[in-house]
Amino acid sequence: MELRLRDIKITLGMDVLRGKSPPMVRKEIYMHLLAYNLIRQLMARAAADHGRDLHRVSFAGTVQHVDAVLPYLHLYAGTARCRRLVDLLLRWIAHDTVPDRPGRVEPRAVKRRPKQYGLLNKPRGQMRQELVA
Repeated sequence: MELRLRDIKITLGMDVLRGKSPPMVRKEIYMHLLAYNLIRQLMARAAADHGRDLHRVSFAGTVQHVDAVLPYLHLYAGTARCRRLVDLLLRWIAHDTVPDRPGRVEPRAVKRRPKQYGLLNKPRGQMRQELVA
């Protein structure tokens, strides 16, 4: 469960929340949950329409396909071209499957720290004084 939740947070860009107050953070989380459910609904529809196993459809791939098509859906909203784009999007989603990887085990470790800066383990003011001195 923890691995799936972490994967969802990273895939949706939710690993760092930008809200400054508790109500804004709550709203941000609700919007991410809404986006997650809409993406899952798209995956379910694509799998059903194209006879694919829902558990094999790629979540990250679906997010990437939606990001690629979304500007064009806004551009052609309400037209026959929009309908064709939706059909094409559903076909792309259905055919972007995750391969079967039996016995796959991934280590739960970080290879390297993503930033080359040290940790801020003292008060910011004290660190500033040490840098200036």
